[in-house]
Amino acid sequence: CPQEMLLSSGINAEYGGNRGASSAGGGDDTVIRIPPHYYIHVLDLKTNVTKTIIGPETFVRQDNEKVVDGPTKMVIIPPNHYCVVANPVLRNDEGEVQFDQYGQVKLVHADQEVRLTQDPFPLYPGEELETKVTKLRAVPTNTALRLRAIADFDDRNGTKRYAHDEWLFTGPGTYLPHKNVEVVETIRASIISPNQALRLRALKACQDQDGKERVCGEEWLVCKTGAYLPGAYEQVVGFISAYVLTENIALHLEALQSYKDRFGVERKSGEQWLITIKDSEAFIPDVYENVIQVVNISTLTNRQYCVILDPIGENGRNKLGQRKLIKGEKSFFLQPGERLEAGIQDVHILGEDEALIVKAVLPFKDNGVDRAPGNMWMIRGACEFIPTVEMEIIDRRKAIPLDENEGIYVRDIKTGKVRAVVGQTYVLNQDEELWDKPLPEQIEKLLSSEVDPLADRTARAHNKDNKNRLKHKVVTYRVPHNAAAQIYDYKAKKARVTFGPDLVMLAPDEHFTQLSLSGGKPKRPNCIRSLCLLLGPDFMTDIITVETSDHARLALQLSYNWHFEHDSHSAEDAAALFAVPDFVGDACKALASRIRGAVAAVPFDDFHRNSARIIRTSVFGLDENMKVKDCFKFAANRLVITNVDIQSVEPVDQRTRDSLQKSVQLAIEITTNSQEASARHEAERLEQEAKGRLERQKIHDEAEAEKARTELLKLQSLSAAVESTGQAKAEAQSRAESLRIEGEAAVDQAKLKAEAQNIEAENELKRINDARKGELDYISSNNTLEIEKAEKMAAIETGKFQNMVSTLGPENIAKIATSGHDNQLAMLRALGLQSTLITDGSTPLNLFNTAKGLVGALPGSSNDQ
Repeated sequence: CPQEMLLSSGINAEYGGNRGASSAGGGDDTVIRIPPHYYIHVLDLKTNVTKTIIGPETFVRQDNEKVVDGPTKMVIIPPNHYCVVANPVLRNDEGEVQFDQYGQVKLVHADQEVRLTQDPFPLYPGEELETKVTKLRAVPTNTALRLRAIADFDDRNGTKRYAHDEWLFTGPGTYLPHKNVEVVETIRASIISPNQALRLRALKACQDQDGKERVCGEEWLVCKTGAYLPGAYEQVVGFISAYVLTENIALHLEALQSYKDRFGVERKSGEQWLITIKDSEAFIPDVYENVIQVVNISTLTNRQYCVILDPIGENGRNKLGQRKLIKGEKSFFLQPGERLEAGIQDVHILGEDEALIVKAVLPFKDNGVDRAPGNMWMIRGACEFIPTVEMEIIDRRKAIPLDENEGIYVRDIKTGKVRAVVGQTYVLNQDEELWDKPLPEQIEKLLSSEVDPLADRTARAHNKDNKNRLKHKVVTYRVPHNAAAQIYDYKAKKARVTFGPDLVMLAPDEHFTQLSLSGGKPKRPNCIRSLCLLLGPDFMTDIITVETSDHARLALQLSYNWHFEHDSHSAEDAAALFAVPDFVGDACKALASRIRGAVAAVPFDDFHRNSARIIRTSVFGLDENMKVKDCFKFAANRLVITNVDIQSVEPVDQRTRDSLQKSVQLAIEITTNSQEASARHEAERLEQEAKGRLERQKIHDEAEAEKARTELLKLQSLSAAVESTGQAKAEAQSRAESLRIEGEAAVDQAKLKAEAQNIEAENELKRINDARKGELDYISSNNTLEIEKAEKMAAIETGKFQNMVSTLGPENIAKIATSGHDNQLAMLRALGLQSTLITDGSTPLNLFNTAKGLVGALPGSSNDQ
């Protein structure tokens, strides 16, 4: 059906129209029904002109016409929306569409038209919907659109815009697009907080928001708190936070170029200065200011001081090469260019044993004393000292306490003289210094080692850890007992000998005489090094090789006992002790030569039998009586050899050693056999003696056994007699004892029964007494309680009666007591009776008493009653 086809084509049309779409078979339909707000494009095939048919209308297509588009829905622009139409139609001043002479609509080719909210409109042939219906952009507060002109034009406000001009559309507002304007970007305002600034840069010559002209590349700060929207030619470089200044913090600034700062001070390029809390509590550096560092305050106590180098003068410039002293208490900031010489220093507090060596660097007058540069003097304690800028402290010295056995070497730096200070507390003055005494390396080792020359003389080869010596201290050495040490003074060219026990202290020009003695077995030179000479007695062991007359070579190990004979008070004897440098080696060589000469004159057999006598004779010699002398003396050094001990004799040749071994074995065998024979004979003798002693012991034991048997028989007979008589006696005694015990038991039983009866009677009596006493106490207590109860009840009744009486009152009580009589009296009075008596028949009336009452009481009746 054509109508259904028309409706389906209208429903399938897109929002805003689709120029290329048409209903199925729309181009061949003769009748086309166009709904409201729809349109079609019809091409006249004769004139080749396309016209627009707007509904509602029923269009009848001619044969020379062709529907090229539609039905298409018109473009509907809701409020706050827009669209852009390319190649728009040309309109006159009244807004009417213009056609050419052929009836074809006129178009503005290569142009655009922005259409806002209006009635629905069709797109004429040639028009294109370049931008679909789009909602207008709403620009909120603190936001702006950066706009750029595409071509020269006049905007809605009449402002002339040139191509590539840029400007801002600031919110709040709705931006209406223009065909010659493009939106470059959306700019949001920068929020400037307190103590914060926004740094801006000009992209080209312009005016800022304060109306100040800015050149391209110029930078400036915006410090006003709040939202700031940069201009079209302003670039946000960044935020700068303020430096919060306190009393302890300052800013060190440098000018990047010449300008006038915010305080109105002209600053030159490269100039440096400080900003403190006196200038501003919070400081934001300008674009021409560079913050070099944050300067902390320097605080000095009353015990501190400092020296400032290159201080700032009155003209604000640094005094190069000068120094300034500042004493505490004080707080200050170091100005640019200033620096502390050695930081903050403490006041020099000197004790009584301390001193300072001070040197003048500039000429000045010190308490009336002229000081020239280079002069040195000493400041002694106890005091407090702060050096001025004209002086410097060279050294701090402390008194050196020295015992009587301690000392130091002191050299005068002016004269070079060295002296030893011993046994006093000493402070070096400005012209003195400690002097290190040099000693040979071997002597240093001997002094610093812990080896005792006397106790460790057999362990001299052991290496022990050496302690470093303080070379400025006086060299001391403890000479052990029975030893001597030689000290040589190279300045005076003389030596002195000290005998132990004593302490040696070296003068500056003195040195020890080192002893290098032979040691080992056999003796080798320079094995033992020592600073002292042991005087003995002692021994030394040596191994020598000798040869007998029959060419038997033997190795002898000999030990010599020696000592020195000297007079400690004699300088000659003291010097003679050290006359022989190696007395051990020389003595052993001399004694070995004498022994070898003596042994060479005797054969091996004689030497083997008489070795001790031969060696002692060769060493000590013979006196006038041809007896061996007691000692051998060395006159050169007073050494005395007192004994020779032959420790071993061993042949050197193998043949001699074998023959000697055979002879020794033979001698041992002979000795062994003789000892075995003597031992066997002695064993047999001892065996015979033992057998004799055994026989005698047997005979003696048998005699003793017979005596014991006789004694046993006697005892047995005596025992039998005693047993026969003792049984009868024991029975009689037992019966008597039994009777006695029974009698005593009966008596005791009677006593105990009497005592028991007595105790029972007493207990019964006591029980009765206690019961009666308890009963009496109970009755008494009950009586007491009854009495107390009666008393309390009487008191209660009394109180009750008193309370009632006091409550009623005397008058009321009297009225109550007389109320009956008063009533009767009133009644009688009312009846008019003078006297009456009322009684019943059952109650008798005593008229006598009544008469007595009427008549009155007789005299004396009250007493009778």
